[in-house]
Amino acid sequence: MQAEVKSNDQEVKHAQFSEFVSFTVAGQAFCLKITQIREIRRWSPVTILPHAPSDVLGVMNLRGAVIPIYDLSARFGLETTEASERNVVIVVSSAGKPVGLLAESVSEIISINPEEIQETPPVDSRNTMEYIQGIISHDDTMVRIINLDAVISVPEQVL
Repeated sequence: MQAEVKSNDQEVKHAQFSEFVSFTVAGQAFCLKITQIREIRRWSPVTILPHAPSDVLGVMNLRGAVIPIYDLSARFGLETTEASERNVVIVVSSAGKPVGLLAESVSEIISINPEEIQETPPVDSRNTMEYIQGIISHDDTMVRIINLDAVISVPEQVL
């Protein structure tokens, strides 16, 4: 009986932790909740779309579905990523539709108590406050938590 209680305590403690996948964009550390990520793929060339915003690299075929690929670095107002086979595409779901996010590399899975997540400091940028929903101090690095819904807004279909 005592062992069961101990096991339940461990499960409760584990349930208090959130897991994030950290990755690098423009040499900086960012992360997403692990539950937001559908898969991580190696970079492969995309089909460019005319008149697309500069942070939309094009589209990629993902098992029969055509998905847009965003350059996260350009989306964040940083330098444009020179895509190469060393890069990765993080496939997420936004508004129920798959979207690819170009990143330099995926680093690790971070398990952290939500109480350790620090608020984004107030800065004079609406996009910064919307795009970054918190900061994790991990291994002497500040890892920014991306607000996926703010960063990727899937437009309504034009009639």
